[in-house]
Amino acid sequence: MSGLLHLRLTVPTELGDDVRDLLTDNGGICNVTYVRGASLEPVGDVFEADVARELVGSVVGQLRQIGVATRGGIVLTRPAATPFDQAARIEHDAPGEADDAVIWDVVLDQAESAATPTVSYYLFLLLATLLAGVAIITDSPVLVVGAMVVGPEFMLIAAICTGLGLGHLQLVRRSLVLLVSGFVFAILTTAALAWIGLRTGFIDTLSITGPRPLTGFIWKPDQWSFVVALLAGAAGVLAMATDKSNAMVGVFISVTTVPAAGGMALGLALWDVDEFVGSAAQLGLNFGGLIASGLLTVLSLRAGWAYAESRDAAFFHRARSRMVERRAHVHD
Repeated sequence: MSGLLHLRLTVPTELGDDVRDLLTDNGGICNVTYVRGASLEPVGDVFEADVARELVGSVVGQLRQIGVATRGGIVLTRPAATPFDQAARIEHDAPGEADDAVIWDVVLDQAESAATPTVSYYLFLLLATLLAGVAIITDSPVLVVGAMVVGPEFMLIAAICTGLGLGHLQLVRRSLVLLVSGFVFAILTTAALAWIGLRTGFIDTLSITGPRPLTGFIWKPDQWSFVVALLAGAAGVLAMATDKSNAMVGVFISVTTVPAAGGMALGLALWDVDEFVGSAAQLGLNFGGLIASGLLTVLSLRAGWAYAESRDAAFFHRARSRMVERRAHVHD
């Protein structure tokens, strides 16, 4: 993965000089292009540049101070590769490591997107809960894993943690509403279909109430359920913040939120109080552990970000000083 991000800016004419100075007097930025008057909305200029990933947060913060975020446009994209010498130099000189960089604007954008209700979210959660129900009936751990992978709820949990950690309470409220409404819809729909299956003989009652050595953990939470949720929540939020999608896949199959919802649905259809209450406890433990550790991870990263901002400011100052010296030398 490239250690640079591509920055595209549409800038009102009156802000153009400030933006040009920011992009050109900066040792962590290269490939700066400027097209005067190219932007039609807003009326102004277009800038493009490649920025060291470690410095993107600071650069975007300075662009916000200039007013580009409110009066113009800021677009970040990730190049597939940057095979040129200056890119390697910038990545080497930038403070910190590109893989550790957290770009909070990107994290917040992902959280906002996750908190938007969509038909696909409800359908994926329903399908995952139905798979979990079938996994319980057939006592199949493979299907339990399948239900975990299909379930889309983790990004909403991460959005709750992000909103709490960054003080965006509206994001927290919207995420909670969507999370609860999605699980209520999935559980009730699965319970209705299971009830029909029980009444028509398609589902055998003993398959739910009988021994389930491979999937009984779904409705029998213990201390390890909470420990796993804590670890998964921290890993998931860290993976989202540092853009490690491969790690996210591991998190998706590490917790039993959706399988517990399937257990609740079957307990409701059969009116099995033990199954329903045990699965609800499992679901609550997982949600509590995920949110607690996820929030702690966001707060820890946030504290590290404060240090990184001061470090980046010092880097920018040194880089500008070197550029001024080089320009003076060339002029002489």
